[in-house]
This record gives sequence, structure tokens and C-alpha cells, in this order.
Amino acid sequence: MRRRGVVGWGVALVVGVLVAGCTDDAAAPKPDDAVTVPTGAPAAAGKALGVTGPEAAEPCRGTAIAVGAEAQAVIDAAPAGTTFCFAPGVHRIGQAMVPRDGDTFGGVGAVLSGAVALTGWVRDGERWVARGVLPAAYPLKGQCEDNRANPCQRGEQVFFGGKHLSRVMSLAELRPGTFFGDYEANAVYVADDPAGQQVEMSRTTTAFDKSAANVGVSGLVIEHFASRPQGGALEAGKGWRVTANEVRWNHAVGVMLIEADGAEVSRNAIADNGQLGLGQYRSAGVRITANLVTRNNTDGFWIADWESGGIKSTRSSGEISGNDIVANRGVGMWSDIAEYDRRISANRIRDNAADGIRYEISYAGVIEENVVEGNGFGTGRGSGGSLWDGGGINVNTSAGVHVRGNLVKDNRNGISIQSRTRGDGPRGRYVLSGVVVEGNLIVLKDAGSSTGVVENKGSPTQDGAITFRRNSYRVPDTTRFAWRGKSLTWPQWQDAGFDQDSITKAS
Repeated sequence: MRRRGVVGWGVALVVGVLVAGCTDDAAAPKPDDAVTVPTGAPAAAGKALGVTGPEAAEPCRGTAIAVGAEAQAVIDAAPAGTTFCFAPGVHRIGQAMVPRDGDTFGGVGAVLSGAVALTGWVRDGERWVARGVLPAAYPLKGQCEDNRANPCQRGEQVFFGGKHLSRVMSLAELRPGTFFGDYEANAVYVADDPAGQQVEMSRTTTAFDKSAANVGVSGLVIEHFASRPQGGALEAGKGWRVTANEVRWNHAVGVMLIEADGAEVSRNAIADNGQLGLGQYRSAGVRITANLVTRNNTDGFWIADWESGGIKSTRSSGEISGNDIVANRGVGMWSDIAEYDRRISANRIRDNAADGIRYEISYAGVIEENVVEGNGFGTGRGSGGSLWDGGGINVNTSAGVHVRGNLVKDNRNGISIQSRTRGDGPRGRYVLSGVVVEGNLIVLKDAGSSTGVVENKGSPTQDGAITFRRNSYRVPDTTRFAWRGKSLTWPQWQDAGFDQDSITKAS
């Protein structure tokens, strides 16, 4: 029996009705008869993240690296598998350290900095200039919010008394709180008087070389590295354990996993990095758990659609669970391009400028029991309010995806399912198929917000490709659903074969 009316929220429902949208594809997730229509938020909503960063680290006991010592010389003088403890204080890292298999690095109170001090300032009219400090020319990449001047492509940042200055792209734009790097003249200009201030510029691109396996990094502050777009201040490889660090104010990615099969990233505070908090590339079976990932994309990368924001993973697999992914200027959690066996569970994903969760041109994913709230309200190039622009959870041209048991609340849109023309991948053509959306609590409040399916003309949604069932909706009015290019009321949505055993209530 189809339920069109209002159903009380205090009763859990188990309804044994199969929805017309079910698929017979054996590779697709099957609806779970144990899933009930939800009456409240998942358990993650009531859990606190707990302590992250160096406060969560164990004391370091091992070979000491003193402040001012040549760290690589200390590493090279010890056997592989040594634990190295950085002394409290600031350690200037002039080039990436090269660990050996099994080495561990720690030291609560230690700061690894990729910056150099800028001195020798000369007044130049209403500004000050330091000369001879910029690196030689290097290849530029990355897509910026400002895609004409492209300020995000340059890796160097300037910090004035510890405060991050914003880059401008001409002397005419220079104002207090900004800097201009003239790479042709090899000069850095600021508008604030540097007298009596510590002025630093990020220069080293990364703290560690990722070539060794099974390396541990714990309890450190890693800051002010001039990481290049898609590169990390902390780059980790196979089997690395990255726990209880604070990774902050680096130009591109805070923590970047590259061919890092079996790595674990836990209890870190990853904040205020220029592009992205955490990245994962060609890394299988990785566990990313209980991290705080917040306020990333400080250097103006494209908010809507270029690897900016919280976490971005490509061609990888594994678990992303129990994290707080909050207030990033981009997508909260983004799986993109040939992801497989990906599980995104029990995260609290709030107030990110673009989608809360985006699962794009990938395969075999589970998105379950997350709190996804207040996402998608960022403004910028290419952003908008339609289902094409996403919202809380966005499944884009992917196959075998199970979206279940999530709270999707007060986002720009609820759940956006997109079918686009995207070409071929390693496990077959990228198509929208075998998507099951069940047991979610979806609250729509914003004017114009909706849930449903959008498709382009070249990739019409195939019959049976999508299942919506046993969901609960709180909506301000009835026309909040989309299918076949039309906005639908709740009865029309059910007549189209969706959510026939679900409930709705006015919010």
C-alpha cells in the first residue's frame, strides 16, 4: 500500500514493499529489508569527536632531534626503524626529509615549518619590499576561483606576525593584510610595516619524502609549507600511520596520500590549508578516521569544482568514518574518478561551501549514517541552487552506490542523483546504475531546495537504475522532488515509482 499522507514521526516503520525502481543488476547493492523508515538522526549526531592534534598523541621516546639540528643527518646516522623525537620548538625544514622503512617521527611541542624568515626590508613609497627571496620559475597548475589572474597556482605564502596574508596579483591591488610576489623581479611587497614583526614566507614544498613504507608521524605541528596544487605538506606512502598531528596553514593539501595502500590517518587536526585538508590518490584500503578537517581552501581554489575543501579521493578505496568535516570552502567529502569499495560512514559533515558528500564517476560505494547538514550555500564561480549543483549528498554518474541511514538536513538541496555523459573507466563505462537510497531522514528547509534525479540528454536514466525507499522527508511544501526534467509533488514522485513505502511531513 502506498503511503501518501502524513505519518507520525514517533513510530519506526518496517514495510515489506519492493519499489518499482529496483534493479536486477547483480553488481548493484540490493535494498535491505532490515532498513526501517527513520524516526530520528543516526548515532553520529549525538557523538563528539574528542581530542585531535598533538594533545591526543603519546609521549615520544627515541632518538632526539634538537632545534637547529640537521634532521636528515640524524636520520641517516640511525638504523631503519628508529623512532625520532623532535625537541619542542620550531624546526625549519629546508628540504623534504627522507625516512627509511619503519621509521617513526614524533615530538609533542615540536613545530615543523617550511617557511624562511624574510628580512632586509626596504621602504618603497607606501610599501615595503624584500628582494632575492622567491624561488626560480616552476610549472603552474590548479584551477582558481579567480580564473583570470589565477592567484592560487603560486605556492609561496607570507605570514606577518603569524597572520596569513592574502595574495594579490599586482602592486596596484596591494593593501594592508595582503602581499604581492613579483617573480620576474624576484621581490615580495607588503603594505604593512614589517618593523618589529616576524615575517615569514613558505618555501619548502613538503616535510617528508613518501618513498619509504610503514612510516609513523605523530604529535607534530606541520605548518607553512609551500605545497604545490595537489601536493601535500605531509605526503604519506604505503602503510604510513599519520596520527594526532596538527597540519595547518600550508598552501595546497595538508595531508596527501599517494600510492599509500594500507595507510591510516587518525586523530589529526587539519585546518586552514590553502586548497584541501586531505587528499588520497591511487591508495587502496586506507582508513581515515576521527579527524577534524576544517576551514580549508584559504588560498582561493575553485570552490565549486576543483579539489578544494575538506577531503578529496581519486582512484582509491577504503574507509572514511567518524570525522568532523566542517566549514571548508569546497566539497566536504569528495570521491571522484574510479573509486571502488569506498565506505563513507558516521561522519559529521557540516557547513561546507559545496556538496556535503559527492560521489562522482565511481563504483561500489556505501554512504551511511552520516550527519550532512548546512552544506552547499557557498557562492562563487559556477555555483548555483539547482540539483545540478548538488547539495547534501550528490551521486554523479556512478554505479553500485548505497545511500542509507543518513541525516540530510537543511542543505542547499537534499539528495541529488545526476546522470551525465562521462566516458569510460577502468571497471566499465561511467553510468548511473544500481543506486539505492533508503532509510534516510531528509529535511528540506531552504526555498527551492529539492531531492531527486537530473539527467542530460546524452545520458537518460535507465529504467530500474535508481531506488528510493523507506525514507522520511520533512518538507515545507509538496513540490520538492525532481524526475525527467520536471518538478514533482509528493504524490507525483510516488507515481513515478519512488518512495512508495516512505513518509513525508511538513517541516
